[in-house]
Amino acid sequence: MNNKLEGKNVAILATNGFEDSELRSPLEALRTAGANVMIVSLDQEEIKGWSNGDWHGKIKVDTTVKESAADQFDALVLPGGVINPDLLRRDPDAVKFVKDFFKQKKPVAAICHGPWMLAEAGVLKGRKITSYASIRTDMVNAGANWVDEEVVVDEGLVTSRSPKDLPAFNAKMVEEIAEGKHAEQTA
Repeated sequence: MNNKLEGKNVAILATNGFEDSELRSPLEALRTAGANVMIVSLDQEEIKGWSNGDWHGKIKVDTTVKESAADQFDALVLPGGVINPDLLRRDPDAVKFVKDFFKQKKPVAAICHGPWMLAEAGVLKGRKITSYASIRTDMVNAGANWVDEEVVVDEGLVTSRSPKDLPAFNAKMVEEIAEGKHAEQTA
């Protein structure tokens, strides 16, 4: 994966309660592949992760969603955790930020509960995806074709179910970002 993403700017949208491994593992994979990665959040401060039923670690925020725009980035990553996407989907700026990546046909990768943001942004109609099983009904109600697979790729949209799928998720995420814009990636 080394240097496959040289010159690419990738946003990871997260807030307090992100699943620790679902942010840190993709972050490491992206940086190893040469990408410039920025943590985008609701506020300019550190955010706290979640692991094994408790708060776990902090990560520095690089910029806020209000100070950012999809046109500054080549791709977007949405880590899961129950708390993280639930807080993000309440913020209209965060929802617009996600939707704009689809309007610009850029790769988006979401894992576990991360696809809640995709449902909120209204970008799942007719798309084949996976997610954590407990939000399957939400995904189907948003118009997605939900499947129970390790990783699903649909025209630049990469989704996975849980931390156990991170190796496959990271590999496909890097591959799709390296390919660039996808004509069928639509809002």
